[in-house]
Amino acid sequence: MLFAQSAQIEAEVVAVLNSFGAPHTDMNTTGPTHIFNLGHGISQHTPPESVEVLVNAVHAHSRSMRTARA
Repeated sequence: MLFAQSAQIEAEVVAVLNSFGAPHTDMNTTGPTHIFNLGHGISQHTPPESVEVLVNAVHAHSRSMRTARA
């Protein structure tokens, strides 16, 4: 996915995070949480800009999901 266009990377991030469910916001309770990772790592040919798009999209959508629950 990191070789796709920025819009596609962002859409995939949203799909993955949404598929996991809304995160809990109370640190004293349990509930869905998600650690977004790349599995086996990144190819040496992956454009660094694509990684930046991915990280920014994860942060932005994660924040929006937590804010929506608060």
